[in-house]
Amino acid sequence: MAFAKAQKSKAYFKRYQVKYKRRREGKTDYRARIRLINQDKNKYNTPKYRFVVRFTNKDITAQIISASIAGDIVLASAYAHELPRYGLEVGLTNYAAAYCTGLLLARQVLKMLEMDAEYEGNIEATGEDYSVEPTENRRPFRALLDVGLVKTTTGNRVFGALKGALDGGLDIPHSEKRFAGFSKDSKQLDAEVHRKYIYGGHVAAYMRTLMEDEPEKYQSHFCEYIKRGIEADNLEELYKKVHAAIRADPNQKKSEKKPPAEHKRYNLKKLTYEERKARLVERLKALNAAEDDEDDE
Repeated sequence: MAFAKAQKSKAYFKRYQVKYKRRREGKTDYRARIRLINQDKNKYNTPKYRFVVRFTNKDITAQIISASIAGDIVLASAYAHELPRYGLEVGLTNYAAAYCTGLLLARQVLKMLEMDAEYEGNIEATGEDYSVEPTENRRPFRALLDVGLVKTTTGNRVFGALKGALDGGLDIPHSEKRFAGFSKDSKQLDAEVHRKYIYGGHVAAYMRTLMEDEPEKYQSHFCEYIKRGIEADNLEELYKKVHAAIRADPNQKKSEKKPPAEHKRYNLKKLTYEERKARLVERLKALNAAEDDEDDE
């Protein structure tokens, strides 16, 4: 039998429907999104919040977002580039920094809603799984984890941010199976391993290994740590101070932007009608004055 090439007919192209722009760009998983934003009809216009975590090469973004017909509405947001204000100036994209960013967002949201005193969360991070318990007055703030297109492997930094938000006092449905330290064989979470990741223990271990085996690589790889006098032994204390500072003051501060410099013009400014009229009067007066002087001579 001869090979027959499948020809797309005119009817096919007439009925072809272009996919959404963000699907074409590979940015949004609409199958996952519709399951996260669909709200029960008997809840009317109650917003359904998502805890959205995204990573770039140099930053972590954590946001509380609800969907509306007009577009997504951001209730609150926290970024890893805010952490230097709390004492963490280096390592802003690792698991420990993700935990700090999640904690910062949780405390910020609860303070905004005046629930921070009622829901303090897990004050000391032990690495164990924690879920907030509802109090008599108000139910805890509930959000659903939105990981985007990230592969949800065990120990992914997304779950570091999730753990920070949980310890901060948010109610997010989750399982301990994806936290760092969960064993596939024993099917249990090793709290000590998870605690080590929260306090940057994995970074400290790598620092010690490089220091012994490859001192030159250590000098280049951890040069920013060395500049600030941060060593492997005092990383845990540093993160404890950062967590305490976040809880003390989670409010966002507006950046003090410098006023824009005056723009240099290379063409003449356009005059208004009144200015043109006044200019014409001045020129006429000057001409008349010149004529009078000639007559006098």
